[in-house]
Amino acid sequence: MDKFKKVDGVAAPLPILNVDTDMIIPKQFLKTIKRTGLGKNLFDEMRFTKEGEEIPDFVLNKPQYRNAEILVAGDNFGCGSSREHAPWAIADFGIKVIISTSFADIFYNNCFKNGILPIKLSQGDVDKLMDDAERGANATVSVDLEAQEIKGPDGGTISFDIDPFRKHCLLEGLDDVGLTLQKEEKITSFEKTRASEQPWL
Repeated sequence: MDKFKKVDGVAAPLPILNVDTDMIIPKQFLKTIKRTGLGKNLFDEMRFTKEGEEIPDFVLNKPQYRNAEILVAGDNFGCGSSREHAPWAIADFGIKVIISTSFADIFYNNCFKNGILPIKLSQGDVDKLMDDAERGANATVSVDLEAQEIKGPDGGTISFDIDPFRKHCLLEGLDDVGLTLQKEEKITSFEKTRASEQPWL
């Protein structure tokens, strides 16, 4: 997993409440166990017609938001079924930060395991950032994980809270496997000792 430090980029506004994981990545795309390749199907039923044509009015199809790295979303983002494909699709599309007033617990936890920073803010702060995002490519938003700050295009700063352990994992690029591999020497030592003391196992 890549280390997360700071994101400076365009924020895409998605002022929809209760965006569930089936909206994020519809069930027909869950056949893969790879984390890559799902970005093209992110928000598939909102981005494309049944014939596969782009829906021009959807935010991520608009030229100014095609390369957005930040998503400002409505309340209760990521609700629904607990599919890890949802953060996989978001990350594969290139979105690194999601800002909302609240997230479904499983989705929220899965974001951290896939290098995405989910930020919970008050409704007032989300409204400000939604307004900034509506300005398009001319309004760059900066998210600094180390400082725990979001800076808007007009210079205003919003602070956010994050669990220290999750912050550490993102800063160091550590998922569950990476955390385990930090103990690789101790694991190897334990396995050698057990093999010599209990060879029948």
